Amino acid sequence: MTRDVLLPGATLGVMGGGQLGRMFVHAAQRMGYFTAVLDPDADSPAGRVSHHHIRSDYLDPQGLEQLAAKAQAITTEFENVPAAALEQLARQRPVAPGAAAVAIAQDRAKEKAHFMKCGVACAPHAVIETPQQLAAVADNLLPGILKTSRLGYDGKGQQRVATREELAAAWDVMKRVPCVLEKMLPLAYECSVVVARGQDGAMVSLPVQRNLHRGGILAITEVYDANVPAAAAQQAVASARAVAEGLGYVGVLCIEFFVLGDGSLVVNEMAPRPHNSGHWSIEGSDVSQFELQVRTLAGLPLTQPRALGPSIMLNLLGDIWFRNGGEQVPPWADVLALSGTHLHLYGKTSARVGRKMGHLTVTGASLEQVRSTARRCAELLGIDPF
Repeated sequence: MTRDVLLPGATLGVMGGGQLGRMFVHAAQRMGYFTAVLDPDADSPAGRVSHHHIRSDYLDPQGLEQLAAKAQAITTEFENVPAAALEQLARQRPVAPGAAAVAIAQDRAKEKAHFMKCGVACAPHAVIETPQQLAAVADNLLPGILKTSRLGYDGKGQQRVATREELAAAWDVMKRVPCVLEKMLPLAYECSVVVARGQDGAMVSLPVQRNLHRGGILAITEVYDANVPAAAAQQAVASARAVAEGLGYVGVLCIEFFVLGDGSLVVNEMAPRPHNSGHWSIEGSDVSQFELQVRTLAGLPLTQPRALGPSIMLNLLGDIWFRNGGEQVPPWADVLALSGTHLHLYGKTSARVGRKMGHLTVTGASLEQVRSTARRCAELLGIDPF
């Protein structure tokens, strides 16, 4: 569908009402756009702050018609939105990212095939969809991690296996759905790149983000000069751009990488949307990942983001509400008394262990200052040291 530039005053739609949608809505509204959210949850974080909230299932034809009627262009805030819904919307409105790119990101086997097609190195792996493929797994892929091909995120839908017997048992536990077995590699650390690609093919990216995961969930992101060696950073950015180019992508895309002990990179996975590791950019960059999402959807020019200084982001899980056995409000006043702290809570009505409730970004003039403040915040909130 032909895309025109949508100027402030237009309505931008988003499939999904979670925290990523909420931050997209805030960015769009700040720039003068109206917003419409489709999400079945009457209490969804994005729906509660949007001009319009269409409460329907993602595949409900009437709900999709309402969204297309209200919004001049539509994006998504999570990768598991049904591709069929995006296809229906795309028959009436510009949709970014498109259904084809989202469908690849929804399937680990297709995702890895795309990475290799783009010349981006993956961990050695095997696709397991049949008993014959299970039996044919090479011995050198063990020990490894068995991951469901679809619907896995934040460490869900995966299990470590050391032997062929454990592999077979794990596949049985996963009900023999299509899976990918990845060889375990000696990881030094993890990093990610958020890239934005416009309708005209122009691309920009945020600085490379160094990440720490705990229990499969992002815990800490650090952005500062030389947080990743220059050669690895250049390779990560080039690889992310190659993936986006290969998809003919329009929108914001995050690519996660493993950095191995020898300094080499292998790609982990991609997310066809803004990403938890890019949240620091709201305060830490002159253009945030959510403004980039607005710009790519509206067809506005893309400018290369510039970090304003070092930033450290702490992911705030529901665990910190239950530090001492019972539920209690975290000590926000103590945290906000520290210079350079920026608190984002996502408007979720109840805390649960493991649930993403918000994030805290710490900015400042020097890395030493930012790191000292971030570590003090972690101590106050009961987050493990880093």
